[in-house]
Amino acid sequence: MVQFNSSLKPSDLSSKLQRFWDISAQKIRLIDQQYDPAKGSPVFTIKGQYTTRGWTEWTQGFQYGSAILQFDATGETEFLEMGRQKTLNAMAPHVSHVGVHDHGFNNVSTYGNLLRLMQEGKIPFNEWEKNFYELALKISGAVQANRWTPIKSKVAGTPAGFIHSFNGPHSLFVDTIRSCRALVVSHLLGHTFQGEGDAVINLLERALLHIKATADYSVYYGEGRDSYDTWGRTAHESVFNVTDGNYRCPNSQQGYTGFSTWTRGLAWAMCGFSEELEALATISDAELAGLGGRESLEAMMLKGARATCDFYIDNTPTDGVPYWDTGAPNLYKLGDYLSEPANPYNDHEPADSSAAAIAAQGLLRLGHYLINNPRTLADGTDSQSLGQRYWQAGLTVLDTLLDEPYLSTNPDHQGLLLHSIYHRPNGWDYIPEGSKIPYGESSMWGDYHFREVALYVQRIIDQAPYYTFFNHI
Repeated sequence: MVQFNSSLKPSDLSSKLQRFWDISAQKIRLIDQQYDPAKGSPVFTIKGQYTTRGWTEWTQGFQYGSAILQFDATGETEFLEMGRQKTLNAMAPHVSHVGVHDHGFNNVSTYGNLLRLMQEGKIPFNEWEKNFYELALKISGAVQANRWTPIKSKVAGTPAGFIHSFNGPHSLFVDTIRSCRALVVSHLLGHTFQGEGDAVINLLERALLHIKATADYSVYYGEGRDSYDTWGRTAHESVFNVTDGNYRCPNSQQGYTGFSTWTRGLAWAMCGFSEELEALATISDAELAGLGGRESLEAMMLKGARATCDFYIDNTPTDGVPYWDTGAPNLYKLGDYLSEPANPYNDHEPADSSAAAIAAQGLLRLGHYLINNPRTLADGTDSQSLGQRYWQAGLTVLDTLLDEPYLSTNPDHQGLLLHSIYHRPNGWDYIPEGSKIPYGESSMWGDYHFREVALYVQRIIDQAPYYTFFNHI
């Protein structure tokens, strides 16, 4: 169980963050100088060098988005120019990519961050440049929304559906909740998405329906769905019969089984529910009235966020870094592993620091939301005291990651966050000689989300505008 430091404050991390941004700059330059983009998008490291791994093109936005975040944190203009130019040169295919469920990763991380910086006044305002970023984001959200599978609703007469994964129209991935950002941004920018016969498709509705499908099927609440139903557990994949729209079973692609919890998928849900709660607060009651209403929608998202964050806290080692799956078959060989810090060098199961980086942001955002919306919750809990618990847990996780053995200080290693895991079942992660498990490597999503949560806290320390994906609207 995460043993969080109840007295830790964002300002206590100032010196660590200064060191972090210095090291981050070195890594961005190293990849830019050494990586050959002709090989494809960099995905994860082998012996400290970024390499690609063809599955889908979902990581390039993290590479260029990292440079933009670096500029945001430090003001170093070389990184602004790098991020801006690389976005212009390389990201257009991602805007129109109909084969992936990752638009919120690739395009909000690049075009979205650049537009946000312009709207915040951190880069000069240019009308045509603004229009360029907005057009890319409008189209990206629509393309993402078009990957749509209608399903049987739990409430008769109401629509239901989800953005399907690259596995096909039957497949709902828990991580896709973070791509709902693309739909929300496109909607907030005023885009009109049209289908056959000029039918207007409501982008906000599709985002909310996908979030609800994730809450209904990807997250468990201890309500007896199956023999492994525990409060906050998540399934990586939910499988549907596309003929009649009925849910069939849980499954997993990157976790151990559909009945255990792949911790990076859990972290995507934690972060996705929390940031969409923040976005919901900016949307008018009138817009939400025909889509379920604010009270119902907020309750659904808050339940999902609380459940997943609780499960993470309860099923993660004391320092806040989880093992790759809570049901991994050899965890029992580690003894009472939840009562001590994670050991990424053990002989049995790998830790996944990338899950920790994503989860830290989810914990912080949920904590901030509850602290700043004081009330007594439906179960009688005081929102501020509960929020403080999540907030302190998030700071504790980040504090752990900002030190060795997770912060990559080797100047020759291209990665920033060590001990990230990509696909354990497929055996894609590099296992060092003499080891029985993978360790010591980085991933592009881990590095990006490490920078993203670091920027989140950095801006709080600097008393800058609160960082959200929709700041540019």
